[in-house]
Amino acid sequence: MSGLCDGRVVIVTGAGRGIGREHALMLASEGAKVVVNDLGGEVDGTGGDKSPAQQVVEEIKGMGGEAIANGDDVSDWEGSQRMVNMAIETFNGLDAVVNNAGILRDRMLTNMTEAEWDAVIKVHLKGTFAPSRWAAAYWRERTKAGETNDGRIINTSSVSGIYGNPGQTNYGAAKAGIAAFTIIAAQEMARYGVTVNAIAPGALTRMTENLGGMGSLEGEAREAMSPRWIAPIVTWLCSAESAQVTGRVFEATGNILGVAEMWRRGPVLEPVDDPKLIGPLVKELMAQAAPNSDMGGKPVTGPGRPTPY
Repeated sequence: MSGLCDGRVVIVTGAGRGIGREHALMLASEGAKVVVNDLGGEVDGTGGDKSPAQQVVEEIKGMGGEAIANGDDVSDWEGSQRMVNMAIETFNGLDAVVNNAGILRDRMLTNMTEAEWDAVIKVHLKGTFAPSRWAAAYWRERTKAGETNDGRIINTSSVSGIYGNPGQTNYGAAKAGIAAFTIIAAQEMARYGVTVNAIAPGALTRMTENLGGMGSLEGEAREAMSPRWIAPIVTWLCSAESAQVTGRVFEATGNILGVAEMWRRGPVLEPVDDPKLIGPLVKELMAQAAPNSDMGGKPVTGPGRPTPY
């Protein structure tokens, strides 16, 4: 029986543990040749250990698949280029990049340091841009040479970014940026036969076990937050079947598979050029506007949320 991704070459970043590991294993089980990238750092991004990536490679080979480990830093320009080149040189091509690598340095805005901000933005946002850019250049050159592509970029956003979560201005800003990056890159890459989508996963991993009581979940609730539930949508998005889907952000947990409906214009009024007249207009707009969503994607009111004026 053929796999959904037979023969497709896929890079998965941050694939040594957690969600990325599940992506790599499922992709391999569906016939993909996988570059397992992982720097092997701690949750905050410090340190490094190549063994998690190599262990996943050994698991894939043990089930008869093909994989190679890569320890480059995805937020490093040359490192990302090496990783993309490794895929092309080892497996004679590249079909998909799954940008999954990430770190956490949570802090309330009043206490966040410059280093905590910079580190999270670098790993998540630049670590999405750099691999995507080198892969995009490869696909563009193929198009110029008269070849066709069936390429994929799958990014990792978060409900913390698209809906918001206190204590994560750095992480949320990066993840919201990734959602915007996804929409724009999808528009740019269509001419080269490449789709760009993102996921906003919810799972119990090293990164989330200390957030909001996640680590204390038991039974069915714990199973519903297993990272294995995220891999099916990512595997499908890497496949040839997903060619008509681009520029979307999919929410995925063991409870739901959904599509996040992004920013859209709400109520509008005729503008005025006198700030003294703005108050009543804003009052009217706020009375008509839908509230923002909570972390579950449902409308909520409260501090910092749009509420009736």
